[in-house]
Amino acid sequence: MGEAVRDACIIEGSAVREWADVADVLVVGFGMAGACAAIEARACGASVLVVECSGGGTGTTAAASGHFYLGGGTPVQRACGFEDSAQEMARYLEAVALEPDRDKIHAYCEGSVEHFNWLEAQGIPFERSYYPHKNVIQPGKECLIWTGNEEVWPYREMAKPAPRGHKVAFDGEEGGGALALRILAQSAEAAGVRVFAYGKVDALVHEHGRIVGVRVRRFGETFFLRANEGVVLATGGFGQNPEMVAEHVPVLSTAYVQGGPHDDGLGIRMGVAAGGVALHMGQPFLTSPFYPPEDLLKGILVNGAGQRFVAEDSYHSRSSIAATRQPDGRVYLIVDASIFAYPRFAELTNQRLIDGFETIAEMEAGLGLDAGTLQATMDAYNAHAAQGEDPAFHKHPKWLKPLTDGPYAAFDLSFGQAVYTGFTLGGLKVSPDAQVLDAQGEAIPGLYAAGACASNIAQDSDGYASGTCLGEASFFGRRAGRHCAALRDGVGGSKPLD
Repeated sequence: MGEAVRDACIIEGSAVREWADVADVLVVGFGMAGACAAIEARACGASVLVVECSGGGTGTTAAASGHFYLGGGTPVQRACGFEDSAQEMARYLEAVALEPDRDKIHAYCEGSVEHFNWLEAQGIPFERSYYPHKNVIQPGKECLIWTGNEEVWPYREMAKPAPRGHKVAFDGEEGGGALALRILAQSAEAAGVRVFAYGKVDALVHEHGRIVGVRVRRFGETFFLRANEGVVLATGGFGQNPEMVAEHVPVLSTAYVQGGPHDDGLGIRMGVAAGGVALHMGQPFLTSPFYPPEDLLKGILVNGAGQRFVAEDSYHSRSSIAATRQPDGRVYLIVDASIFAYPRFAELTNQRLIDGFETIAEMEAGLGLDAGTLQATMDAYNAHAAQGEDPAFHKHPKWLKPLTDGPYAAFDLSFGQAVYTGFTLGGLKVSPDAQVLDAQGEAIPGLYAAGACASNIAQDSDGYASGTCLGEASFFGRRAGRHCAALRDGVGGSKPLD
């Protein structure tokens, strides 16, 4: 991202002959972060114009199941009998973060209850209900679920565990994100936010040391839109840009990439061209979940040397990213007859049953493992599991049982054999108020970023929890809109585009 990128993504204000429109706050993208930024800026009295490259509702949020990672004692947590605090939530997020930004984490945790209340006030529905099973997504409208590694060692000893995944009340495994986005879009438009649809922002306008607008292309025409106070980038990630994926996170090149169809990374490139820096670009969210049913967590994951490599009760992205790091990506799920079941998503993920085996020695031969390797792993695991212990990986006692009931079965979870899915997590370095920062940590005047084009709480698969993306996109989107609108000097106002 050098001079060529800057030349393509930055235009000097002196080159703009005519501004087609003006608003106090310009928001680029009408997904979760963009909608929340627009609502909050409008609530502060700013005029707001959102530029959306589609007709709306097609971003990453629309494809999400609808989890928000929230805590600190939300009304749902309290109604379901769970104690939580902002302090314990922050301890956990700091513990699992790749590079914890403590100011940002504490702002997120301390504002979590208020943020939940704000989401409900916009009309997003959440049941006061708890789903007690280990699952990727609740099948019904149940709200509260464990979605991270809160109960996984060592994190359960570093912070008091509490479930923090809040699912939108939607009857099914898909559609909750789209419902939330539709409600927020309606709330924004009802508040007077204007939307310029089917417009592709491809450059920022720079003038007198600050970002003052954008260039938009729509239906073969070019427009320049001016921002009195600032531009909020809410443009999504870069998972649909093969060149950026190959450069930064090649592990996704052979995975099914989730997200919106317009996640081309242009927002990140524009931010870098303006002087910002990008963080964690090599870190993906990646998963090939082997549960539910939850009893499969009582099995063990082994690599091509017949050795365990992760606590099997880990959140599915933690165990999945660990699988990709094994030699040649070879990974097998080993179960005995007492817990045998096909993984719920096995058909979608191609986690095929290799075979059943009467003995571990036969399994070693069938999997091409060195004789005695898996047997040694099983012997050690079973001996400790019988005592309710796992000194190697500290799997939670509730998922421990000796695997002694033959016959035995092996499922192939190898990277390259099973289907892994994921999305990008890298993005622009931003302040707790979503200001885009340069390499020295100084804010670039007039430029903000939130959602998948910014780097905030979600940094890698090891520390991810379902709901983090929607949670941080909505929370820091609000902060972007509020901070940007606070700069308003009363000169705002706008005229509609034809």
